[in-house]
Amino acid sequence: GAIAAHPKIADYPFTTLTPHLGVVSLSDDRSFVVADVPGRIEGAHVGHGLGHQFLSHLERTRVLVHMIDVSSAPGRDPVEDFSTIRHELTRFPVETAGAQAGLLARKPQIVAANKIDALDEPARLERLRQHVAQQGLGVYPVSAVTGLGINVLLEAIWTAFSAPQAPDADALDATTPV
Repeated sequence: GAIAAHPKIADYPFTTLTPHLGVVSLSDDRSFVVADVPGRIEGAHVGHGLGHQFLSHLERTRVLVHMIDVSSAPGRDPVEDFSTIRHELTRFPVETAGAQAGLLARKPQIVAANKIDALDEPARLERLRQHVAQQGLGVYPVSAVTGLGINVLLEAIWTAFSAPQAPDADALDATTPV
């Protein structure tokens, strides 16, 4: 699959400050829009960091993909990073009429273990796998730098994206960002 987005990336955490949109093109004329939004921001549901500004972008999505850094970056723990964002999703008060907190957490979710090209402690990936499995989710090991595992991840996103929507989900069209 081809991705027509070029967000700035670096070897330090939280480099995405504003959403970036890109179109993913797969075989058989399949495509979807991806929104790269800021990741782990503790307290976002009450407005800390970019707060509602970034969580509200997720309301329009059909699938959430968590890009979790599994490298041995100082001060980072993949399980903690994943747990923090999941916690924020469960607490975010959806702004639409009649909706309740936690709606974001009920969206289909995929976990991508990023930076496996820099994984020097395999136990970090395994701990994330076990933690995520307890929540009924799988992990897709990828490297955004080398492209390893990206095609498998994109097909998994397409499968989740094209699945029938839950009755209470918003009616979204094919250009809705994942």
